[in-house]
Amino acid sequence: MNKSLLITALVLTVPTVQAIPPVDPSRLDEVQERGSHVMPFALEKTLHIFNKTDTGGIQQVIAKDAADSQQIGLVRSHLSQLATHFAAGDFSGPRRIHGDDMPGLNALASAAGKVSFAYRELPNGAEIEYRSEDKQLIEAVHSYFDAQLSDHARHAVPGGHAMHHGGHQP
Repeated sequence: MNKSLLITALVLTVPTVQAIPPVDPSRLDEVQERGSHVMPFALEKTLHIFNKTDTGGIQQVIAKDAADSQQIGLVRSHLSQLATHFAAGDFSGPRRIHGDDMPGLNALASAAGKVSFAYRELPNGAEIEYRSEDKQLIEAVHSYFDAQLSDHARHAVPGGHAMHHGGHQP
């Protein structure tokens, strides 16, 4: 095989990874400030984990200190309320934090009954599982998770880290 064919074959077989583009630090500050008025827990004491799945995704918020019962209680209360609001198509909390043009938000807000939002407690926090059979809505969940990761870059990680924190894996 000649060199150019080998290089072409290698390039075509390397999987593409969608990187989250870097965010302007002023955007991160703005989102953190707005978030402090919507989320009752301390961002510095918690971690957001966004794990995309074939049917949607799992959003977790966990306390960095597993013995911090105050933060765990605040996380559980907030995520429980979010799951109820999301099921009714109410995404006003994320709108206040991220803005009306947040990717995936409008599709999810108009999909009441087509996406389920299952709340579960974790030993150190809580999670919401987003689940749908509709490919466009699954893509909307993934876009929404990417936007969350971007806007909460200082306090969020993509899925795969959840197992290290006692979280649920699908």
